[in-house]
Amino acid sequence: MYKFFKIILITITIYFFTYPYAFANNEKIKIGLLVPLSGEYKELGQSIIKSTRMALNDLGTNKIEIYPRDTNLDPNKTLKSATQLKNEGVKIFIGPIFFKSLIYLDEVEVQDLVFLSLTNKTKDLPKNIISSGVNSSSQLNAIKKFLELNELKKTIFLTPNVDYKDEIKKAIRDSKVKIYKHYIYNIEPTKLTKQIEEITNYKIRKQNLADEIYRVENSDLPDKERQLEKLKKRYTIGNVKFDSIIISDFDESLKSVITSLMYTDVSPKNKFFITFNQWFDESLFQERSIQPLYYPSINKKNLESFNEKFKKEYNTKPNHLSLLSYDLLGLIYYLSLQTDLSNISDIFKKKNSFKGKIGIFDVENNKINHRLNFYKVDEGNIKKIF
Repeated sequence: MYKFFKIILITITIYFFTYPYAFANNEKIKIGLLVPLSGEYKELGQSIIKSTRMALNDLGTNKIEIYPRDTNLDPNKTLKSATQLKNEGVKIFIGPIFFKSLIYLDEVEVQDLVFLSLTNKTKDLPKNIISSGVNSSSQLNAIKKFLELNELKKTIFLTPNVDYKDEIKKAIRDSKVKIYKHYIYNIEPTKLTKQIEEITNYKIRKQNLADEIYRVENSDLPDKERQLEKLKKRYTIGNVKFDSIIISDFDESLKSVITSLMYTDVSPKNKFFITFNQWFDESLFQERSIQPLYYPSINKKNLESFNEKFKKEYNTKPNHLSLLSYDLLGLIYYLSLQTDLSNISDIFKKKNSFKGKIGIFDVENNKINHRLNFYKVDEGNIKKIF
């Protein structure tokens, strides 16, 4: 049944991109594009505009009109831009990008509009905001599959004490992933190391080693020297109470956590180290001491293909969010073929699946989840697990 559904889904997708005029009607689809066109993120805004132009060219339709407007990371400016576009007949938007920009978009004048925000936050969103970023639930669904495939029963979860910790807690509940223990850690290096020592029972395991060395030194064992030589090469004695670790962190902070774990003699060579989506961070490939490392992500080949096409078209490298905006344009068009856009409030309630460059989108009850792939970084190389 699943294979049949997959074949049908792929067939629809191919037909959709190849023969768009077979579905199109005479009504123009007006899409607002709320992105930063000024300020420190203006290059990101331009990258997203370019990706939507690419999507329009690939769709080959003149039935879509794009209306870019500036947000400048300002919720008041975002509301003003959305209100102006509503007066021009726009009902559906791609953007804003950041959570900070969308906090006023449930105001009366725009509450009947739909916004596909590129944020990955799903908690405390206005009712007319649909989070389309690669959210924590999507990532944990992929991680859950990996844990089950490898029969990992005692997984601990490490989350930094930052603003998205509540989002992580919600995702753990929603995904129903089985966690042995969940720890919230302090990102300050000294405090972090102390917490990791407590989580891994480092001092006890260190003392176990000292006690064993003392015992052997004061014994009459015939191979005492050989045993002492082996013991002095070790850092601890004793097992930790987990078989895998999920670390919901990124960049240098992620590396600090892994370094602290290795300091306490917990290595990715003997425990599964799993992280959140790293967008194929090249610096992780170079850090061989922290490998193997596992994480969910969008399809790597599709991302590389998109990046290559984007660079050929515009002679610049796109931001990874550009691929998401590319797919969202296709998703809106696909859903418009299924549902009358005059009922804009219902368009994302019906269950649908859409195969884009980023992967498969599952749409239902005003939510978007992504079916992610899973990757392993080891010895400087990356391997697709599923």
